[in-house]
Amino acid sequence: MKKLAVLFSGTGTNLAYILKHLHKQNGYEVVLAISNNPDAKGIKIAQDYGVDVKIIDNKNYSSREDFDQQLVQSLNKVSPDLTILAGFMRILTVIFTDNIKSINLHPSLLPKYKGIKAIERSYASDDKIGGVSVHWVNSELDGGEIILQKSFEKYNGMSFNKFEEKIKIIEKEALKEAIIKVL
Repeated sequence: MKKLAVLFSGTGTNLAYILKHLHKQNGYEVVLAISNNPDAKGIKIAQDYGVDVKIIDNKNYSSREDFDQQLVQSLNKVSPDLTILAGFMRILTVIFTDNIKSINLHPSLLPKYKGIKAIERSYASDDKIGGVSVHWVNSELDGGEIILQKSFEKYNGMSFNKFEEKIKIIEKEALKEAIIKVL
């Protein structure tokens, strides 16, 4: 059984997709879900699946390094085969990136539009395609080796809502495929 840990900050839709499509299926099990946001909706989703949830509120730590040290300690207790950053809205330090084998989902075709507001920046661009990337996490923000990308055509007159909706659909598929590919 391959053990997965999932880090998230918000609604938990990507976590929910992983739980529905991989948890306790085909040799995968989500053994821990961690949120840095005590109000994240994803907490209840993980609990509904019986997954152990840990809330590590970054506001309770005086530095990024102290927060990352707590993440590493919590993850090391369950020894996951892979840690997945699925909407985890924190920039991680080398304390995390040098010690945890992890992948990240990013809502643009990297190397374009690293960091925040990637969907908005991609939509506002003259690019003819939009998409998502799953990459290895390293010490450079959204700079790790790309595992896979999924894209779609951005047609003339496409609304931002349609563009974002398409991103949300393909990012879940990309994340699942990337997990299977690397394990």
